[in-house]
Amino acid sequence: MSNFVESTRQGLGNRSKSAIGGVVFGFFLVAGAVFLLFWNEGRAVERYRDLKEGAGAVVETASDSVSPGNEGKLVHITGEAVTEGPLADPVFGVSENAIKLIRSAEMYQWVENVETESKKEVGGSETTTKTYSYTTEWRDSPVNSSQFKVADEHRNPELMKYRSNTIVADNVSVGAFSLPNFLVIQIGGADGMDIVSLEAANQEVKSAGKLSGGGVYFGTDPASPTVGDIRVTFSVVHPGPVSVIAQQSGNTFVSYTAKSGGKVELLERGTLPAAAMFELAHDRNKTLTWVIRVAGFVLLSIGFGLILAPLAVFADIIPFIGRIVGAGTKLIGLFLAGIVWTLTVAFAWIFYRPVLGIAILVVTVALIVLAIKKLRKAEQPPPLT
Repeated sequence: MSNFVESTRQGLGNRSKSAIGGVVFGFFLVAGAVFLLFWNEGRAVERYRDLKEGAGAVVETASDSVSPGNEGKLVHITGEAVTEGPLADPVFGVSENAIKLIRSAEMYQWVENVETESKKEVGGSETTTKTYSYTTEWRDSPVNSSQFKVADEHRNPELMKYRSNTIVADNVSVGAFSLPNFLVIQIGGADGMDIVSLEAANQEVKSAGKLSGGGVYFGTDPASPTVGDIRVTFSVVHPGPVSVIAQQSGNTFVSYTAKSGGKVELLERGTLPAAAMFELAHDRNKTLTWVIRVAGFVLLSIGFGLILAPLAVFADIIPFIGRIVGAGTKLIGLFLAGIVWTLTVAFAWIFYRPVLGIAILVVTVALIVLAIKKLRKAEQPPPLT
């Protein structure tokens, strides 16, 4: 590993210009976060309704025959997902009876890491020290070393000779039903596959590659890799039991369209009842909702932090005061983010689900009023005795 240190000094004027420019970006972030949060609540409610509608409409049917009476209905089947023939990667001479054949390729490359440290000085100037360090790592795509701070000493190949690739079977069936591609790609559960021979590989792979750790290695020594070396491994999704919920269309399936226009199509590995599949779908919907909620809060915090940043910059004329103001603006930014986050979610629920939304808003307002009362009470001097 090698390091390169760079220090730059920025005066109060330039810092102020950057901070004021950040205010504009901060407002865009806040607006974007509000839109994202509002949209997310609507998406979550619509998905919940679609799944609830689907759970009430789904029909159980056997997979060993196609029932004309279920045409156009949302059906649930279970059975063995099988394919008619093997999948092959002709470059490496790999062939396997599988639903998916997955090639994973990585190249040993230089990676740039940057650590930044800032020191504020009297008068509002700031010295920023950046330490650039370079390490070698396995990466699944080329790292552009031309953008490195010290590019001459840390050059990566511009191209990878072999790249990752997934081959998906187009003839997967479950009993009498043929699975469409949008369901096949949902089948997971890949198992590792050891390469034991390169006899069937193309001439280039046979001449340059060597077997190592169940895969193929392109380089001098797998125990001591150098920049530009490539390693390739394979994994497969084997045939096996699956459970499907989708709309029957002849001997195949299409997405079920709910009343809201949302789509319902579910697939799980293993033999699962319809109720369990809908429960898993609800759980994933809740998880995604909270992931986006957290992301929205983070964006709001960053946005308000940028909006309030000029206050801390101007206070940095005296670094000690600047640190206090900076800490205060961060707390205020988090507080404002919390309020806007809660109000946005509440108003979204009022729009999409009025009863619950109003309840959330009432609780929020009550908490704010309680907090204000507590603060006022704390500010009152104790009575004289």
